[in-house]
Amino acid sequence: MHDLIFWSATGFVVATVFASFFEWALHKYFMHRPFGRFTYPFERHALIHHHIFKADETYLLRREEDKHTIPMAWWNGPVLIAVGAIPLVAFSWLSGHWFFLLGAVPACMAYYAAYEYIHWCMHLPRKRYVERSGIFFRLNGHHLLHHRYMHKNFNVVFPLADFCLGTLLPRARVHFKQAEGPAIPNVQPKGKRPEAQLAEVATRS
Repeated sequence: MHDLIFWSATGFVVATVFASFFEWALHKYFMHRPFGRFTYPFERHALIHHHIFKADETYLLRREEDKHTIPMAWWNGPVLIAVGAIPLVAFSWLSGHWFFLLGAVPACMAYYAAYEYIHWCMHLPRKRYVERSGIFFRLNGHHLLHHRYMHKNFNVVFPLADFCLGTLLPRARVHFKQAEGPAIPNVQPKGKRPEAQLAEVATRS
């Protein structure tokens, strides 16, 4: 029983951390650039999703016919979970600790489900319970900045990889007209807006 609890818990934690880096790599190297002749993720995400949803008011769904571009295709989930689980299965096989997978596989499934649900709520808010949480509020700002700077903030669920790999951007570099809503934080640079600074200079001169 001790081994079951220990290795299941270890598998869940390790898989969650791994999933953050898996999500980061998938997003950066497949969804934002063509990978050889395999261009499906790039076309679906960078060319379609980012073309429709930007960091201004279009961050939130404007046209009902664009709703289908928010989630991944139905078959992406099983494929990504299976691919992501390969190194976890390899570890269990090499180490002989099969209880590890009892925590690792559910973690991978939960991570993908969280990705899809959180991403859906970000672009199509409906005042759901999750949208009132502080964690969602911060993740929403994190993702909004990704739609402004496509090569930053690749994580949607758990920005550990962004933090570790140098792509974490907590605030915008310059002021811009951003999307607004009760679950969207102000991601503008700290300090006064450029027009306020100019007005202050004019009053002093």
